[in-house]
Amino acid sequence: MAKAEKLDLYREHKSEYVTPKKPVLVEVGLAQYLAVSGEGAPASKEFQSAVGALYSVAFTVKMTRKFAGLGDYKVANLEGLWWIDKKDANFLSVPPERWRWKLLIRVPEFVTARDLDEAKESLRKKKKPPEFEEVTLETIREGLCVQVLHVGPYATEPETVRAMENLAAENGLAFHEFHHEIYLSDPRRVPAEKLRTILRHPVKKA
Repeated sequence: MAKAEKLDLYREHKSEYVTPKKPVLVEVGLAQYLAVSGEGAPASKEFQSAVGALYSVAFTVKMTRKFAGLGDYKVANLEGLWWIDKKDANFLSVPPERWRWKLLIRVPEFVTARDLDEAKESLRKKKKPPEFEEVTLETIREGLCVQVLHVGPYATEPETVRAMENLAAENGLAFHEFHHEIYLSDPRRVPAEKLRTILRHPVKKA
């Protein structure tokens, strides 16, 4: 009997995860995520703990459903929304210590709040660090966005963001809501100059 194909959300929604070298407009529909929020630089202990907690929950949900015979899927890449107190402002213009963020891992629509509760109970029994308690399940609809693939260090993103802003302006649009990053590379394993990150930002009529 043929083995069932593992669901890959990025392949399932490939039009939303395009990686163009120059900014383009894309339409992004409703998506469900495991999420955890915080504030501070990516190098901070809080940020790193949040990443670990999010992955702990994501893999626990996946494996629990798989072992229960409820189907299998690929755990999606880490994503992040970034902003400062005034969410329409450019977060890159202030020191990282002031950055606010919401880390995300996309999950299939069939994952439920009950799945999340069961995963947390499992992690409690294993006496995992308590940060996993902050993970939530939420849906986001970004709608029309500017999107591009940024190749290189995170520190060089401002130039790419300016190109995104220029495309928006050319189409009578302006950024709003949150800057969104989708991490296609693991910075622990990939040299900074080769990091691949999808940059996305919702837009509205200027």
